[in-house]
Amino acid sequence: MGILCCFQSHAGGGGGGGGGSHHDQAVPSSSDRSLPERRPGMDRSSRNNNSVDYSNLVTLVNEIVADSVSYRHRRVAEEILKMGKAGKVTARAFTYAELSEATGGFRPESQLGEGGFGPVYRGRLPPRPSGGPEVAVKQLDRNGMQGTREFLVEALMLSLLKHPNLVTLLGFCTDADNRMLVYEYMPLGSLEDHLLDLPPGRAPLDWATRMRVAQGAARGLEYLHDAARPPVIYRDFKASNILLDVGFEARLSDFGLAKVGPSGDKSHVSTRVMGTYGYCAPEYALTGKLTTMSDVYSFGVVFLEMITGRRAIDTTRPPDQHNLVLWAGPRFKDKRRFAEMADPMLQGDYPTKGLHQALAIAAMCLQEDATMRPGMSDVVTALDYLTVAGGGGGGGAADDDPADLDTNDDEQQQNDDDAQA
Repeated sequence: MGILCCFQSHAGGGGGGGGGSHHDQAVPSSSDRSLPERRPGMDRSSRNNNSVDYSNLVTLVNEIVADSVSYRHRRVAEEILKMGKAGKVTARAFTYAELSEATGGFRPESQLGEGGFGPVYRGRLPPRPSGGPEVAVKQLDRNGMQGTREFLVEALMLSLLKHPNLVTLLGFCTDADNRMLVYEYMPLGSLEDHLLDLPPGRAPLDWATRMRVAQGAARGLEYLHDAARPPVIYRDFKASNILLDVGFEARLSDFGLAKVGPSGDKSHVSTRVMGTYGYCAPEYALTGKLTTMSDVYSFGVVFLEMITGRRAIDTTRPPDQHNLVLWAGPRFKDKRRFAEMADPMLQGDYPTKGLHQALAIAAMCLQEDATMRPGMSDVVTALDYLTVAGGGGGGGAADDDPADLDTNDDEQQQNDDDAQA
Protein backbone atom coordinates (compact mmCIF):
# COMPACT_ATOMS: atom_id res chain seq x y z
CA MET A 1 0.00 0.00 0.00
CA GLY A 2 2.85 2.33 -0.78
CA ILE A 3 0.82 5.00 -2.43
CA LEU A 4 1.96 7.87 -0.25
CA CYS A 5 5.68 7.14 -0.24
CA CYS A 6 5.68 6.31 -3.92
CA PHE A 7 3.85 9.48 -4.88
CA GLN A 8 5.96 11.69 -2.66
CA SER A 9 9.21 10.27 -3.98
CA HIS A 10 8.17 11.17 -7.54
CA ALA A 11 5.98 14.22 -6.91
CA GLY A 12 8.33 16.68 -5.33
CA GLY A 13 6.96 16.76 -1.78
CA GLY A 14 3.25 17.37 -2.37
CA GLY A 15 3.03 21.02 -1.36
CA GLY A 16 2.91 20.73 2.43
CA GLY A 17 0.82 17.60 3.01
CA GLY A 18 0.01 17.01 6.64
CA GLY A 19 1.47 14.02 8.47
CA GLY A 20 3.55 12.83 5.52
CA SER A 21 6.54 11.47 7.44
CA HIS A 22 4.35 9.45 9.79
CA HIS A 23 2.71 7.65 6.90
CA ASP A 24 5.99 7.18 5.08
CA GLN A 25 7.31 5.17 8.02
CA ALA A 26 4.17 3.05 8.16
CA VAL A 27 4.50 1.79 4.57
CA PRO A 28 7.06 -0.94 3.71
CA SER A 29 9.62 0.04 1.12
CA SER A 30 8.73 -2.97 -1.02
CA SER A 31 5.29 -1.43 -1.52
CA ASP A 32 6.85 1.73 -2.80
CA ARG A 33 8.03 -0.08 -5.88
CA SER A 34 4.69 -1.73 -6.66
CA LEU A 35 2.59 1.23 -7.79
CA PRO A 36 4.63 2.20 -10.88
CA GLU A 37 4.43 -1.44 -12.02
CA ARG A 38 0.63 -1.30 -11.78
CA ARG A 39 0.53 1.86 -13.91
CA PRO A 40 1.99 0.81 -17.27
CA GLY A 41 3.08 3.47 -19.68
CA MET A 42 4.37 5.88 -17.02
CA ASP A 43 8.16 5.69 -17.03
CA ARG A 44 10.33 7.75 -14.70
CA SER A 45 10.53 10.70 -17.09
CA SER A 46 6.76 10.91 -17.58
CA ARG A 47 6.18 10.74 -13.85
CA ASN A 48 8.64 13.56 -13.35
CA ASN A 49 7.00 15.60 -16.10
CA ASN A 50 3.61 15.17 -14.48
CA SER A 51 4.71 15.51 -10.86
CA VAL A 52 3.29 19.00 -10.50
CA ASP A 53 -0.06 17.73 -11.77
CA TYR A 54 -0.37 15.21 -8.96
CA SER A 55 1.11 17.21 -6.08
CA ASN A 56 -2.27 18.47 -4.87
CA LEU A 57 -3.62 14.92 -4.85
CA VAL A 58 -0.66 13.76 -2.77
CA THR A 59 -1.43 16.52 -0.29
CA LEU A 60 -5.08 15.55 -0.23
CA VAL A 61 -4.42 11.85 0.35
CA ASN A 62 -1.92 12.63 3.09
CA GLU A 63 -4.39 14.91 4.86
CA ILE A 64 -7.24 12.40 4.63
CA VAL A 65 -5.42 9.27 5.71
CA ALA A 66 -3.98 11.13 8.67
CA ASP A 67 -7.49 10.77 10.15
CA SER A 68 -7.63 7.02 9.59
CA VAL A 69 -6.44 4.41 12.05
CA SER A 70 -6.22 1.78 9.29
CA TYR A 71 -5.08 1.47 5.69
CA ARG A 72 -8.68 1.53 4.47
CA HIS A 73 -8.59 5.00 2.98
CA ARG A 74 -5.17 4.42 1.46
CA ARG A 75 -6.47 1.36 -0.35
CA VAL A 76 -9.41 3.36 -1.69
CA ALA A 77 -7.06 6.11 -2.89
CA GLU A 78 -4.67 3.68 -4.54
CA GLU A 79 -7.52 2.01 -6.41
CA ILE A 80 -8.81 5.31 -7.78
CA LEU A 81 -5.40 6.68 -8.66
CA LYS A 82 -4.88 3.79 -11.08
CA MET A 83 -7.10 5.84 -13.38
CA GLY A 84 -4.50 8.61 -13.47
CA LYS A 85 -3.69 9.83 -16.96
CA ALA A 86 -1.07 12.26 -18.21
CA GLY A 87 -3.68 15.02 -18.27
CA LYS A 88 -3.31 17.98 -15.96
CA VAL A 89 -5.00 17.83 -12.56
CA THR A 90 -6.45 21.30 -12.04
CA ALA A 91 -8.07 20.89 -8.61
CA ARG A 92 -6.28 23.06 -6.06
CA ALA A 93 -6.08 23.17 -2.29
CA PHE A 94 -8.05 26.01 -0.65
CA THR A 95 -7.69 27.30 2.88
CA TYR A 96 -10.67 27.62 5.19
CA ALA A 97 -10.17 31.40 5.25
CA GLU A 98 -10.41 31.60 1.44
CA LEU A 99 -13.67 29.67 1.35
CA SER A 100 -15.10 31.54 4.31
CA GLU A 101 -14.44 34.80 2.49
CA ALA A 102 -15.89 33.41 -0.75
CA THR A 103 -19.18 32.44 0.95
CA GLY A 104 -19.47 35.46 3.23
CA GLY A 105 -18.63 33.44 6.32
CA PHE A 106 -20.90 30.52 5.36
CA ARG A 107 -23.88 32.68 6.18
CA PRO A 108 -27.32 31.02 5.99
CA GLU A 109 -28.35 33.26 3.09
CA SER A 110 -25.61 31.63 0.98
CA GLN A 111 -26.79 28.08 1.59
CA LEU A 112 -28.06 26.35 -1.54
CA GLY A 113 -29.22 23.17 0.14
CA GLU A 114 -28.14 20.22 2.26
CA GLY A 115 -27.69 16.53 1.56
CA GLY A 116 -26.20 13.48 3.19
CA PHE A 117 -22.72 14.96 2.78
CA GLY A 118 -23.53 18.27 4.41
CA PRO A 119 -24.55 21.84 3.52
CA VAL A 120 -23.73 23.43 0.16
CA TYR A 121 -23.01 27.17 -0.07
CA ARG A 122 -22.89 29.56 -2.99
CA GLY A 123 -19.88 31.83 -3.18
CA ARG A 124 -17.52 33.76 -5.39
CA LEU A 125 -13.77 33.40 -5.47
CA PRO A 126 -11.58 36.50 -5.43
CA PRO A 127 -11.15 38.99 -6.87
CA ARG A 128 -14.52 39.96 -5.41
CA PRO A 129 -17.22 41.19 -5.66
CA SER A 130 -17.65 40.29 -9.32
CA GLY A 131 -14.27 39.33 -10.74
CA GLY A 132 -13.87 35.68 -9.71
CA PRO A 133 -15.93 32.64 -10.72
CA GLU A 134 -19.06 31.65 -8.86
CA VAL A 135 -18.65 28.42 -6.92
CA ALA A 136 -20.61 25.90 -4.87
CA VAL A 137 -18.83 24.87 -1.67
CA LYS A 138 -19.85 21.54 -0.17
CA GLN A 139 -18.95 21.24 3.49
CA LEU A 140 -18.62 17.81 5.10
CA ASP A 141 -20.83 17.35 8.13
CA ARG A 142 -18.78 15.09 10.41
CA ASN A 143 -22.03 13.89 12.01
CA GLY A 144 -23.80 13.38 8.69
CA MET A 145 -24.74 10.30 6.71
CA GLN A 146 -21.56 10.35 4.61
CA GLY A 147 -18.01 10.71 5.76
CA THR A 148 -14.32 10.70 5.04
CA ARG A 149 -14.35 7.89 2.50
CA GLU A 150 -16.98 9.61 0.37
CA PHE A 151 -15.05 12.89 0.55
CA LEU A 152 -11.86 11.18 -0.58
CA VAL A 153 -13.57 9.27 -3.40
CA GLU A 154 -15.30 12.34 -4.79
CA ALA A 155 -12.21 14.54 -4.60
CA LEU A 156 -9.99 12.01 -6.34
CA MET A 157 -12.55 10.88 -8.91
CA LEU A 158 -13.37 14.41 -10.07
CA SER A 159 -9.71 15.42 -10.06
CA LEU A 160 -8.90 12.64 -12.52
CA LEU A 161 -12.08 12.39 -14.60
CA LYS A 162 -12.84 15.20 -17.04
CA HIS A 163 -15.89 15.34 -19.30
CA PRO A 164 -18.40 18.04 -20.32
CA ASN A 165 -21.19 16.07 -18.63
CA LEU A 166 -19.44 15.75 -15.26
CA VAL A 167 -19.45 18.59 -12.76
CA THR A 168 -16.15 20.47 -12.57
CA LEU A 169 -14.23 20.20 -9.30
CA LEU A 170 -12.18 23.35 -8.74
CA GLY A 171 -10.56 22.25 -5.51
CA PHE A 172 -10.84 21.02 -1.95
CA CYS A 173 -10.08 22.08 1.60
CA THR A 174 -8.48 19.91 4.28
CA ASP A 175 -7.50 22.85 6.47
CA ALA A 176 -7.40 21.71 10.13
CA ASP A 177 -10.62 19.80 10.84
CA ASN A 178 -12.46 21.11 7.79
CA ARG A 179 -13.36 19.00 4.77
CA MET A 180 -14.83 20.91 1.82
CA LEU A 181 -15.17 20.47 -1.94
CA VAL A 182 -15.37 23.41 -4.34
CA TYR A 183 -17.26 23.12 -7.62
CA GLU A 184 -18.14 25.31 -10.53
CA TYR A 185 -21.55 26.77 -9.73
CA MET A 186 -24.48 25.32 -11.70
CA PRO A 187 -27.02 28.15 -12.07
CA LEU A 188 -30.08 26.04 -12.88
CA GLY A 189 -29.86 23.71 -9.89
CA SER A 190 -30.72 20.04 -10.29
CA LEU A 191 -33.00 18.10 -12.61
CA GLU A 192 -35.18 17.33 -9.59
CA ASP A 193 -35.79 21.06 -9.11
CA HIS A 194 -37.34 21.30 -12.58
CA LEU A 195 -39.08 17.94 -12.79
CA LEU A 196 -40.59 16.74 -9.52
CA ASP A 197 -42.91 18.59 -7.14
CA LEU A 198 -42.56 21.92 -8.93
CA PRO A 199 -43.20 25.02 -6.84
CA PRO A 200 -46.02 27.32 -7.94
CA GLY A 201 -45.09 29.45 -10.91
CA ARG A 202 -42.24 27.26 -12.17
CA ALA A 203 -42.85 26.06 -15.72
CA PRO A 204 -42.33 22.35 -16.37
CA LEU A 205 -39.56 21.22 -18.67
CA ASP A 206 -40.74 20.77 -22.24
CA TRP A 207 -40.26 17.45 -24.00
CA ALA A 208 -37.22 18.49 -26.07
CA THR A 209 -35.39 19.79 -22.98
CA ARG A 210 -36.08 16.56 -21.09
CA MET A 211 -34.62 14.51 -23.91
CA ARG A 212 -31.58 16.80 -24.12
CA VAL A 213 -30.94 16.47 -20.37
CA ALA A 214 -31.29 12.68 -20.63
CA GLN A 215 -28.86 12.66 -23.52
CA GLY A 216 -26.24 14.64 -21.58
CA ALA A 217 -26.59 12.50 -18.45
CA ALA A 218 -26.29 9.35 -20.56
CA ARG A 219 -23.10 10.66 -22.13
CA GLY A 220 -21.66 11.24 -18.66
CA LEU A 221 -22.37 7.62 -17.70
CA GLU A 222 -20.99 6.39 -21.04
CA TYR A 223 -17.73 8.22 -20.33
CA LEU A 224 -17.47 6.63 -16.87
CA HIS A 225 -18.17 3.14 -18.20
CA ASP A 226 -16.27 3.15 -21.49
CA ALA A 227 -13.53 5.81 -21.36
CA ALA A 228 -12.34 5.57 -17.74
CA ARG A 229 -9.84 2.78 -17.13
CA PRO A 230 -10.67 0.93 -14.97
CA PRO A 231 -14.35 1.73 -15.56
CA VAL A 232 -16.25 3.69 -12.94
CA ILE A 233 -19.68 2.66 -11.64
CA TYR A 234 -21.53 5.78 -10.53
CA ARG A 235 -23.89 3.93 -8.14
CA ASP A 236 -26.11 6.90 -7.19
CA PHE A 237 -27.76 8.04 -10.41
CA LYS A 238 -30.89 10.08 -9.58
CA ALA A 239 -32.52 13.36 -10.55
CA SER A 240 -31.08 15.32 -7.62
CA ASN A 241 -27.54 14.35 -8.69
CA ILE A 242 -27.95 15.68 -12.23
CA LEU A 243 -27.02 19.35 -12.14
CA LEU A 244 -27.94 21.79 -14.91
CA ASP A 245 -25.69 24.40 -16.44
CA VAL A 246 -26.81 27.25 -18.68
CA GLY A 247 -28.89 25.87 -21.52
CA PHE A 248 -29.90 22.85 -19.41
CA GLU A 249 -26.62 21.06 -20.06
CA ALA A 250 -26.55 18.05 -17.72
CA ARG A 251 -23.62 17.38 -15.41
CA LEU A 252 -23.34 14.42 -13.06
CA SER A 253 -22.40 15.34 -9.49
CA ASP A 254 -21.97 13.65 -6.08
CA PHE A 255 -19.39 10.96 -6.75
CA GLY A 256 -19.01 9.92 -3.12
CA LEU A 257 -20.57 6.49 -3.73
CA ALA A 258 -18.80 5.87 -7.05
CA LYS A 259 -16.85 2.65 -7.29
CA VAL A 260 -13.99 1.54 -9.49
CA GLY A 261 -15.48 -1.24 -11.61
CA PRO A 262 -14.25 -4.71 -12.52
CA SER A 263 -11.15 -5.15 -14.64
CA GLY A 264 -9.43 -8.05 -16.32
CA ASP A 265 -11.49 -11.22 -16.29
CA LYS A 266 -13.70 -10.08 -13.41
CA SER A 267 -17.39 -9.69 -14.21
CA HIS A 268 -18.38 -7.60 -11.20
CA VAL A 269 -17.25 -6.08 -7.93
CA SER A 270 -18.81 -7.19 -4.66
CA THR A 271 -19.63 -4.41 -2.24
CA ARG A 272 -22.15 -3.20 0.30
CA VAL A 273 -25.44 -2.19 -1.23
CA MET A 274 -25.38 1.61 -1.40
CA GLY A 275 -27.47 4.16 -3.23
CA THR A 276 -31.05 5.35 -3.04
CA TYR A 277 -34.09 3.12 -2.64
CA GLY A 278 -36.05 2.84 -5.84
CA TYR A 279 -33.06 3.35 -8.12
CA CYS A 280 -30.93 0.29 -7.31
CA ALA A 281 -30.84 -2.55 -9.83
CA PRO A 282 -32.58 -5.67 -8.46
CA GLU A 283 -29.55 -7.95 -8.84
CA TYR A 284 -27.33 -5.48 -6.99
CA ALA A 285 -29.87 -5.03 -4.19
CA LEU A 286 -30.13 -8.81 -3.76
CA THR A 287 -26.50 -9.91 -4.11
CA GLY A 288 -24.24 -6.88 -3.71
CA LYS A 289 -22.70 -7.69 -7.12
CA LEU A 290 -22.11 -4.39 -8.88
CA THR A 291 -21.62 -3.88 -12.62
CA THR A 292 -22.03 -1.06 -15.10
CA MET A 293 -25.46 -2.58 -15.85
CA SER A 294 -26.48 -1.42 -12.36
CA ASP A 295 -26.06 2.17 -13.57
CA VAL A 296 -28.02 1.38 -16.73
CA TYR A 297 -30.98 0.28 -14.60
CA SER A 298 -30.76 3.47 -12.51
CA PHE A 299 -30.68 5.50 -15.70
CA GLY A 300 -33.86 3.73 -16.80
CA VAL A 301 -35.59 4.73 -13.56
CA VAL A 302 -34.60 8.39 -13.91
CA PHE A 303 -35.50 8.44 -17.60
CA LEU A 304 -38.92 7.06 -16.67
CA GLU A 305 -39.25 9.85 -14.10
CA MET A 306 -38.48 12.35 -16.87
CA ILE A 307 -41.12 10.85 -19.15
CA THR A 308 -43.85 10.50 -16.52
CA GLY A 309 -43.14 13.32 -14.06
CA ARG A 310 -43.49 10.74 -11.27
CA ARG A 311 -41.01 9.92 -8.51
CA ALA A 312 -39.34 6.51 -8.39
CA ILE A 313 -40.93 5.99 -4.97
CA ASP A 314 -43.95 8.08 -4.03
CA THR A 315 -45.95 7.01 -0.99
CA THR A 316 -48.37 9.92 -1.43
CA ARG A 317 -49.97 8.08 -4.34
CA PRO A 318 -52.33 5.07 -4.10
CA PRO A 319 -50.58 1.86 -2.95
CA ASP A 320 -50.45 0.34 -6.44
CA GLN A 321 -48.62 3.45 -7.67
CA HIS A 322 -45.97 3.76 -4.94
CA ASN A 323 -43.24 2.14 -7.04
CA LEU A 324 -42.82 3.75 -10.46
CA VAL A 325 -41.22 0.73 -12.16
CA LEU A 326 -43.92 -1.65 -10.93
CA TRP A 327 -46.61 0.82 -12.01
CA ALA A 328 -45.06 1.14 -15.48
CA GLY A 329 -44.55 -2.60 -16.02
CA PRO A 330 -47.99 -3.55 -17.42
CA ARG A 331 -48.23 -0.27 -19.33
CA PHE A 332 -45.01 -1.02 -21.20
CA LYS A 333 -46.79 -4.02 -22.74
CA ASP A 334 -49.84 -2.21 -24.07
CA LYS A 335 -49.37 0.58 -26.63
CA ARG A 336 -52.87 1.80 -25.99
CA ARG A 337 -51.73 2.81 -22.48
CA PHE A 338 -48.55 4.63 -23.49
CA ALA A 339 -50.27 8.01 -23.32
CA GLU A 340 -51.09 7.32 -19.64
CA MET A 341 -47.35 7.38 -18.96
CA ALA A 342 -46.70 10.87 -20.34
CA ASP A 343 -46.32 13.60 -17.72
CA PRO A 344 -49.67 15.45 -17.48
CA MET A 345 -47.67 18.68 -17.06
CA LEU A 346 -46.69 18.35 -20.74
CA GLN A 347 -50.38 18.81 -21.60
CA GLY A 348 -50.01 16.55 -24.62
CA ASP A 349 -47.25 18.67 -26.16
CA TYR A 350 -44.89 15.86 -27.17
CA PRO A 351 -44.34 13.78 -30.32
CA THR A 352 -46.24 10.50 -30.12
CA LYS A 353 -43.48 8.62 -31.88
CA GLY A 354 -40.89 10.23 -29.61
CA LEU A 355 -42.84 9.16 -26.52
CA HIS A 356 -43.02 5.58 -27.75
CA GLN A 357 -39.33 5.48 -28.58
CA ALA A 358 -38.42 6.98 -25.20
CA LEU A 359 -40.54 4.36 -23.43
CA ALA A 360 -38.79 1.66 -25.46
CA ILE A 361 -35.40 2.92 -24.25
CA ALA A 362 -36.59 3.06 -20.63
CA ALA A 363 -38.07 -0.45 -20.83
CA MET A 364 -34.83 -1.91 -22.17
CA CYS A 365 -32.78 -0.25 -19.42
CA LEU A 366 -35.20 -1.64 -16.80
CA GLN A 367 -34.95 -5.28 -17.88
CA GLU A 368 -34.80 -7.44 -14.75
CA ASP A 369 -32.13 -9.60 -16.37
CA ALA A 370 -29.02 -7.40 -16.37
CA THR A 371 -27.58 -9.18 -19.42
CA MET A 372 -30.57 -8.01 -21.47
CA ARG A 373 -29.95 -4.32 -20.80
CA PRO A 374 -28.15 -2.19 -23.40
CA GLY A 375 -24.77 -0.63 -22.69
CA MET A 376 -24.70 3.11 -22.15
CA SER A 377 -23.10 3.62 -25.57
CA ASP A 378 -26.19 2.04 -27.15
CA VAL A 379 -28.43 4.21 -24.97
CA VAL A 380 -26.56 7.32 -26.09
CA THR A 381 -26.94 6.30 -29.74
CA ALA A 382 -30.68 5.80 -29.27
CA LEU A 383 -31.06 9.14 -27.50
CA ASP A 384 -29.02 10.90 -30.18
CA TYR A 385 -31.47 9.59 -32.76
CA LEU A 386 -34.43 10.49 -30.57
CA THR A 387 -33.35 14.09 -29.99
CA VAL A 388 -32.76 14.63 -33.72
CA ALA A 389 -35.68 12.68 -35.18
CA GLY A 390 -38.33 13.02 -32.52
CA GLY A 391 -37.24 15.68 -30.06
CA GLY A 392 -39.76 18.35 -30.95
CA GLY A 393 -43.09 18.96 -29.29
CA GLY A 394 -46.57 18.52 -30.67
CA GLY A 395 -47.98 15.03 -30.94
CA GLY A 396 -50.83 13.90 -33.11
CA ALA A 397 -52.11 11.19 -35.38
CA ALA A 398 -49.78 12.13 -38.20
CA ASP A 399 -46.85 11.43 -35.88
CA ASP A 400 -48.16 8.05 -34.78
CA ASP A 401 -45.54 5.53 -35.83
CA PRO A 402 -44.82 3.84 -32.50
CA ALA A 403 -41.66 1.95 -31.74
CA ASP A 404 -42.34 -1.65 -30.71
CA LEU A 405 -41.30 -2.58 -27.20
CA ASP A 406 -42.02 -6.29 -27.54
CA THR A 407 -43.43 -7.77 -30.72
CA ASN A 408 -44.60 -10.90 -28.94
CA ASP A 409 -46.74 -8.81 -26.61
CA ASP A 410 -48.11 -6.90 -29.59
CA GLU A 411 -49.08 -10.12 -31.36
CA GLN A 412 -50.72 -11.47 -28.20
CA GLN A 413 -52.66 -8.22 -27.80
CA GLN A 414 -53.88 -8.50 -31.39
CA ASN A 415 -54.97 -12.10 -30.79
CA ASP A 416 -56.85 -11.01 -27.66
CA ASP A 417 -58.57 -8.24 -29.61
CA ASP A 418 -59.57 -10.71 -32.36
CA ALA A 419 -60.94 -13.13 -29.78
CA GLN A 420 -63.02 -10.40 -28.16
CA ALA A 421 -64.37 -9.34 -31.56
